[in-house]
Amino acid sequence: MVTKTTVYTPKHISTERIHMSSVYLDREVLVDVYLPHVRPDNNAVSLLLVNDGQDLVTMNFEKLFDEAYEPLQLEPLMVVAIHCGTDRKNEYGVAYTADFKGRGCKAGLYTKFLFDELMPLIRKTYHVNSFKEKAFAGFSLGGLMALDIAWNHAAEFSKVGVFSGSLWWRRKDYTEGYSDENDRLMHLQVRKGHFHPWLRFFFECGALDETADRNNNGIIDSIDDTLDLIVELKAKGYTDAHVHYLELPEGKHDVPTWAAAFPSFLQWGWGNAS
Repeated sequence: MVTKTTVYTPKHISTERIHMSSVYLDREVLVDVYLPHVRPDNNAVSLLLVNDGQDLVTMNFEKLFDEAYEPLQLEPLMVVAIHCGTDRKNEYGVAYTADFKGRGCKAGLYTKFLFDELMPLIRKTYHVNSFKEKAFAGFSLGGLMALDIAWNHAAEFSKVGVFSGSLWWRRKDYTEGYSDENDRLMHLQVRKGHFHPWLRFFFECGALDETADRNNNGIIDSIDDTLDLIVELKAKGYTDAHVHYLELPEGKHDVPTWAAAFPSFLQWGWGNAS
């Protein structure tokens, strides 16, 4: 069952809330949809999916998005923010395997939910047969999940946004002979994957994301893991034209930091429309 209610209507966008029932996730999923007022042609509208949609509510995204639309000259962009469930650490992860603690065991089901339940609902509800392009973004573990889905379904996406991504997600505990080279799950996927020249990546890290430094090199793990993933991408054939890295000196692992970085992401992906 799906219900739709209008939540808020600012100057350049409108916001609607959808309650949908997912068979794959066995729960009700709350989805916020941020719609541009100007939609000259359905096929000219791009789609941005965002994990941890509840964080967009916390950052007052409707105001952030609305105030960015005109100054950044954004292309018509629909943002679909998917709220997480109580089983977040199992629904998010990488679909091909759980981590060393068994977390992420429902990531494959979350992927099926996205393609088989959410996307058909969005197309039907908003009468969009085809989007100009599709992108996926997320925060922390939600960023890892967005990257995993986009990487493994590159024909469906053109851009990925990863904010403070949980790129440490690993198949061994640090006490079980772990190594950076062999045990970080997303890095392994990229190394074994293929080059898709249309795919572009936006990574954000805060210098205060955490304090952990497992290799004692003076760089916190979240930055190390992100920069190492960029190295893997470049070894695959991606260049600086494909990859944008934003490091915020005062950035933390929190919603205010991601809110501060989001306009840069919007500018990078859809800004300066002619």
